[in-house]
Amino acid sequence: MAESTTTTDLASLEARLRRLEDMEEIRLLFESYCYHLDRGHFAEYAALYAKDGQMRLGPARADGRDAIEQAVQQHFGGGATAREAGRLGGLHIVSSPRIELDGDRATGEVMWSVIVRDADGNPHISSVGHHVDELVREDGRWRFQKRKGFIDMPDMA
Repeated sequence: MAESTTTTDLASLEARLRRLEDMEEIRLLFESYCYHLDRGHFAEYAALYAKDGQMRLGPARADGRDAIEQAVQQHFGGGATAREAGRLGGLHIVSSPRIELDGDRATGEVMWSVIVRDADGNPHISSVGHHVDELVREDGRWRFQKRKGFIDMPDMA
């Protein structure tokens, strides 16, 4: 009996550890999304999506990594000066992640805020919204299968 209990305990421990690792990797995916977007790392940003991933962020809509990279550069590029400074026009902050795991698939939702500087250089929150995500484990890593963005409070200036 002791052997089967130990095997069951070990399996339970392995499953719990895998769940924690998956949750942490998905949280890091949310953070990497903002990091690469704010710095104009468009190829790295697109690589956060599955190979056939879908991006649905207002007018920025694309399917597949190459198209996502082009669309995000077009819609959020910020121009050469902003890229040379190492940051685009705003700073994205994500919060309140909700993640539901289901094997190699997951769903998630995260709130976001964008901080920009006004004409006097003072920071303020320009908009607030949320993303609704379908996630997939692809080649051993969590990726966005589909990310839909919603603006909850536009133009807060």
